[in-house]
Amino acid sequence: MARIRLLEDDELDPQTLERVRAVEAAGADASPMRGMAQHQAFFDRYNAFYYPSHNEGLIEPALKELVRLKIARLNDCFT
Repeated sequence: MARIRLLEDDELDPQTLERVRAVEAAGADASPMRGMAQHQAFFDRYNAFYYPSHNEGLIEPALKELVRLKIARLNDCFT
């Protein structure tokens, strides 16, 4: 399985670093953000889609996150 190197703080643009630090300060895993930041344009577009779809709708965000984690585990993805 291919692996994507996760960017360090000094490799992230300032806005992305701010987002990553906020996620980590909340006790969540920012690894997916660090991986997607390899391609900044993709990262920006993905976040414009993902966060509204994750935080809004009929299903609570906590349940959506549990489903996401279960799918990742089933696919041997631990980020």
